[in-house]
Amino acid sequence: MHLARQHAALVLSRVFSAIYDTIRVSVVCMLNPPEARAMESLSLPIIVVVVILILYILSSIKILAEYERGVIFRLGHLLPQPKGPGVILVFSPIDRIVRVSLRQEALEVPPQDIITRDNVTLKVNAVIFLRVIDPNKAVVEVSNYLYQTSQFAQTTLRSVLGEQELDELLSHREKINLRLQSILDTHTAPWGVKVTNVEVKQVDMPESMLRAMAKQAEAEREKRSKIIHAEGEFSAAQRLVDAAKLLATEPVSVQLRYLQTLTEIGVEKNTTVVFPVPVDFFSGIQKLLGKPDGNPAKAG
Repeated sequence: MHLARQHAALVLSRVFSAIYDTIRVSVVCMLNPPEARAMESLSLPIIVVVVILILYILSSIKILAEYERGVIFRLGHLLPQPKGPGVILVFSPIDRIVRVSLRQEALEVPPQDIITRDNVTLKVNAVIFLRVIDPNKAVVEVSNYLYQTSQFAQTTLRSVLGEQELDELLSHREKINLRLQSILDTHTAPWGVKVTNVEVKQVDMPESMLRAMAKQAEAEREKRSKIIHAEGEFSAAQRLVDAAKLLATEPVSVQLRYLQTLTEIGVEKNTTVVFPVPVDFFSGIQKLLGKPDGNPAKAG
């Protein structure tokens, strides 16, 4: 690029020197009328040539932005290094320039009909992020790198997602994205194109599949709720068994629990009437009722 700038500066200096000589000759001819007639036939073609040369030089000047590179074909042959950014000279028709952008581009893959490994029909689309790292290869090795990458992405998307089950596609999307990016990058590397990222954008499922998944999720939630409820009942029963064993060791604790229950009932404002009866009273009645049943047995 530095040599090109030096060459352009040299050409411009020669053009301006030629313009200066022409103007000087014209001024001399104006000051010397006899010599003017002799120089008139010679100065006019020189002026025309100089003007044409100036217009050609101006038309050969090209300005490339910071994110652009110019691939130059000189007499049909590719120059080793791309030009730019900045001011460059392209001498038509000897040279031909192809502008290539180095900015990252987003390429959307159209929706693809896919059948997963568990025979579920889906419609999936994706987005690809890529950029050119070698302008020469991007121009020479392929006619249209964007179109080629799009076609490879469509076939790769169908083949990779067709090997996955529906649950894997929905739960391991990051792993699938990395695999797609690796495969596409391998295909586009010979073109000087780098695939930086691939994202599965949207997965459209049939209505019947959506309803089935909703029922499955509802059944799973109901299953978990029943398991939690059963675990709670088991824990409560276990606690009651432990409490009964503890109360059996101290009969007086049953009477205290009875009085505590009466206190809790009395705190609330209600119309409930409670008659406190000692627990021993019921045990005495049970003994009395049990004696007649035991005497005939002894007599027999």
